[in-house]
Amino acid sequence: MLAQKTYNQNCPVAKTLDVLGERWTLLILRELIGGPRRYIDLRTELSGIASNLLADRLRGLEQAGLVDRTELPPPIARTVYALSPLGWRKVPPVLKAIATFGLDQVELADSACTPLNGFLAGILLGFEADRAADLSASYRIEIDGRPFEFAVNRGQLQAAEAPVAVTVSATAQDMTAARLGETAAQRKSALQRLKFVGDDDAVHAMRQVFQLSAA
Repeated sequence: MLAQKTYNQNCPVAKTLDVLGERWTLLILRELIGGPRRYIDLRTELSGIASNLLADRLRGLEQAGLVDRTELPPPIARTVYALSPLGWRKVPPVLKAIATFGLDQVELADSACTPLNGFLAGILLGFEADRAADLSASYRIEIDGRPFEFAVNRGQLQAAEAPVAVTVSATAQDMTAARLGETAAQRKSALQRLKFVGDDDAVHAMRQVFQLSAA
């Protein structure tokens, strides 16, 4: 195990960086906000990370209480990593702030139109906690065939709980363009192509909370 580095400063910024400041850590959390992932999934998506480094970062995030490791029973019999309840409370606002900071550096090119980027742009960046103060519902987003499940509970994002209130189907390009399109017409056109399935009131609430209304 690599020795944990620390700034040795009694400051909230330094304390945060003690946990999140190492290379790859935030990108691991970025992957896990999209839902539980196997170790091999993380290795595949985080091209360039060494296996021992990934294991060390996951171990550190478990020790910090931000990530849970679960052993699924047979016949699946595999280990999956997911954000813990504490992780769901603390990680999404951090990732949203960092993504917003770098938003003007992202080009709407093919390399940006991945299912995960579509989820981050379309869902995380659009989330308005103030509009969700009285909302409690689970959602499923299928982006180019990859499912993302999550819930909103009284203004906070959290792990999904059955049953799902609304299912959304979209392409990564449309989910990304809905937030990053250069013109209002491009953004509106992308939003109009999203497909929502669910009760009308539930769909309306989701559109409002995540700013997915084309009106």
